[in-house]
Amino acid sequence: MNVMHPIEAPIIDSLAVRVVVDSRYERFLPKAEHPFVRIDHVGSIPGHHRSTFACEWGLSLHLVTEASGIRARYLLDFGYTPEVLIRNFELLGLEPKRLDALILSHGHRDHFGGLEQFVGVFQSDFQPDVNLVVGGETVFREKWIRGAGGEILSWGSVNRAAIEACNVPALCCHKPHVMSGAFTTGYIERQTFETVSGGSMVEDYDHFSEQENAGKLVFDDHPDEHAACFILKDRGLVVITACGHVGLINTVKAAMAVSNVQKLHAVVGGFHLGTAPDDYIEHTIDALEDLQPDVVIPMHCSGERFITGMRRRMPEQLVTSNVGTQFTFGA
Repeated sequence: MNVMHPIEAPIIDSLAVRVVVDSRYERFLPKAEHPFVRIDHVGSIPGHHRSTFACEWGLSLHLVTEASGIRARYLLDFGYTPEVLIRNFELLGLEPKRLDALILSHGHRDHFGGLEQFVGVFQSDFQPDVNLVVGGETVFREKWIRGAGGEILSWGSVNRAAIEACNVPALCCHKPHVMSGAFTTGYIERQTFETVSGGSMVEDYDHFSEQENAGKLVFDDHPDEHAACFILKDRGLVVITACGHVGLINTVKAAMAVSNVQKLHAVVGGFHLGTAPDDYIEHTIDALEDLQPDVVIPMHCSGERFITGMRRRMPEQLVTSNVGTQFTFGA
């Protein structure tokens, strides 16, 4: 187990989370209000009355922090395909030249799929010091999955060489990393009832040479998955678990340990409970109730049964998501 010492994490006045890619878009949502987060849905897209957002299985979030009038902007994850990512990014009027960094939560295609082409298309617009923040060198390993007929299929890998050729170097952060207005958890300790999920496999070169291993695959325990986190003035932690393979509760507890902040204001993102057993989902909600968040915004792989359970047990905290929507904390 890693011994983690708290870092000097920045405190911000506000955080805006814009959903760029997810699997749901409803144009005619009613106006939504919540005491702890401002919710701005997008219906008709200004200047694009003949276009609409595209949806897919994947996630991408545009993040804007503000502290003492200084803003920082990040793009967290890149959806499954570049076509959807770039389409929605441009329809939302987002500007690559304003991005301070790119962040990749982990090495699954539904989170890195649009990255290489996004960087290639916009490389001339980026600031000269933009980098790709990842949770460790293992994020670049090839992933393997089991097909519908039981066959083993390559799911691809993050093309580090192509991304760095576009002058976006990778910054591997196995330990917590502080950015302007934000921090990442680094490696997330496995310290609760939760089990690592996901189903992908990797070649294991930790104990054998490439020749000795010769195509032997092992379960991917996601040592490089990390979370993007924020400390909101007078409110507490906002934790973004883009997929949560190592566990929603494990991720929140890691953020608390890293920041030395015990108040959880909000948890946002994919919680990877879509295929979890009902008792596991209930156990997760038990633990979430104990953490007493003010806001919970499930996205992507969180699953309908988790959302149904939240409506029953924590309705005042639950906020549902939609492509294009912006959630502003601390406004």
